[in-house]
Amino acid sequence: MALAVFVQRAVAQTTPSTDASAKAAAESKAKTQAPASAKSIVPENSPAVTSDAYRIGLADQLMISVWKEPELSMTVVVRPDGVITLPLINDLHVVGLKPIELQQVLIEKLKPFLTEPQVTVIVQGIRSRKVYLVGNVSKQGSYPLDGGETVLQLLAASGGMGLFAKPDSIYILRTENNKQVRIPFQYKKALKGRVKEDILLQPGDVIVVP
Repeated sequence: MALAVFVQRAVAQTTPSTDASAKAAAESKAKTQAPASAKSIVPENSPAVTSDAYRIGLADQLMISVWKEPELSMTVVVRPDGVITLPLINDLHVVGLKPIELQQVLIEKLKPFLTEPQVTVIVQGIRSRKVYLVGNVSKQGSYPLDGGETVLQLLAASGGMGLFAKPDSIYILRTENNKQVRIPFQYKKALKGRVKEDILLQPGDVIVVP
C-alpha cells in the first residue's frame, strides 16, 4: 500500500510533458523486453530425433502414458522379439513403428475398454541404434550411436587401434537394400582433416580393423 501511495504522489507531481515522456519510455522498454521473454519460452536446441522420423527398435525404452489411467501408464522395454506387453492389450509388435504410429495403434486397441482414450508414446531410451567395432582395436564390441558419429570418433571412443593394426585396410560392412556392402575407409586421409573421408556411421555398421 505504501508503495502505491508513493507512486500516486509521484505521478501527481509530474508535468504533462514529463508524464508523456515516461509513458513513451515505458512502452519502448516493453517492446525491447518482449522478444527476450518470448525467446526464453522456446528452447533454441530442439531434439534431433522426432516422432515423425524415428522408428522404434529392439531394446528401446518406451514411456506409454494413458490420460487419467495410471494403471495403464508405464515404462516398457522392447523385447528381442520386437514385442511389448501392456495391460488389456497383451503382446504387441512395435519394432519399425514410429512413436506416433504406435500411439494410434494403442488408441484403437483401447477403444473397446475406454471412452476416447488419449495415449502418448515417448522414446525414453534409444538403445537399438548401435555400431560394432571388431579387429585389432583396444576395445571391441558394440557402441551406441546417438547420431552424427564418424569412424574416427568411434576409433577414438574405443581407445584407438592395436599395435599391429593396418589402418590402410580398415573397412565398413553395411547392409543396404538387404545386401551387405563393403566400404573402404581411408584412415590417413581422414586423419588429415578431409571431411569426406571420415565416413558418417549408420545403425548396424560393422567397422573392421585388420
